[in-house]
Amino acid sequence: MSFARALPPALRELRILLSQTGPASDGTRQFIKTTYPVLKQHNPDLPVLIREARGTPARAFARFERGVEKHVELEGLSSKDVEARIAQMIS
Repeated sequence: MSFARALPPALRELRILLSQTGPASDGTRQFIKTTYPVLKQHNPDLPVLIREARGTPARAFARFERGVEKHVELEGLSSKDVEARIAQMIS
């Protein structure tokens, strides 16, 4: 959760896609439950979009200034692994 407090100023948007009920998205769902409140508390102006759809593979996208986008696959990862992948993506 430490990355939630110190996000780079170039980060413009964070999008997380996942399945509502799929077992491969369990870690991503747990990550959202535990990290989202802290993330929004420390970054109230950053858009954090969470999109759930049945059968959607868990993924995260980060949009930076000048339209640069990065993404990581989160399918089948634990909550800690999801946090590590997203932190690596936005750093």
